[in-house]
Amino acid sequence: MKHTKKMQVFALALLALGMGGCGNVSRNVANDGHAAGELVWPAPEATTPMHKGGTFPNSADLRQVHAGLNKQQLSALIGYPHFSEGVWGVREWNYLFNFRKADTSEVTVCQYKVLFDENKLARSFYWKPESCAALLEHTSPVAAAPTVPAQQKRVLSADAAFAFDKGSVADISPVGRDELDKLASQLRDGDARIHIAGYTDRLGAIAHNQSLSQQRADAVRDYLASRGVSANRMTSEGRGEAFPVKECPNGSRAQLIACLAPNRRVEITVRE
Repeated sequence: MKHTKKMQVFALALLALGMGGCGNVSRNVANDGHAAGELVWPAPEATTPMHKGGTFPNSADLRQVHAGLNKQQLSALIGYPHFSEGVWGVREWNYLFNFRKADTSEVTVCQYKVLFDENKLARSFYWKPESCAALLEHTSPVAAAPTVPAQQKRVLSADAAFAFDKGSVADISPVGRDELDKLASQLRDGDARIHIAGYTDRLGAIAHNQSLSQQRADAVRDYLASRGVSANRMTSEGRGEAFPVKECPNGSRAQLIACLAPNRRVEITVRE
């Protein structure tokens, strides 16, 4: 009987956690979760007591966050939100993350925001400051594993490398081919591992963006292979609209397309 009462109390505590909080911090989160009328960030010192000072996330898990995850899947990767907006009934989760640079004691504190659509699926992701997005590649949360030096990561503008809304090898522009030819000449020798990740902006259907990002990553891989880089050393991944590096307010379509250009990219990471 006592055991049953304890379980009931525990269940009520979990319910209070899930339903509690003050709701969304940002204003007018869009039904599709791709934007908000105004992004508002909680004060870093306003974390819940158990998350005081933020956490050191697992970078490998954080890289797996992408659009379409439900809240249970997201929490399995990076935990529940660090602030008191609530858990189940809200359309926004906020985190306070610490990143430690490899071989140093220097720590960078970043805020991370996830917006959900009306079905409570993760749809858009934001960093404050925006430069924190790059820390996933250049820092280690616990300095336990080697990180990739900045000079070994190349970012190609998808707009410059491909025709609009195209993603095959045949669609790679002359500018894109020149860039990849230069890169191939540096990567032919040696045994470095090469990971190619494609990204889109938040415009368009999620399934289409995911497919296009994968197609472009595969095209870059295949082009490098045609220039003598061993295919066995390369992997490719489409990340759709995940991990935007630029936040843009809603406006005319032309303005929004121009503003979101940095998010349309292909990242090539070389690991020695």
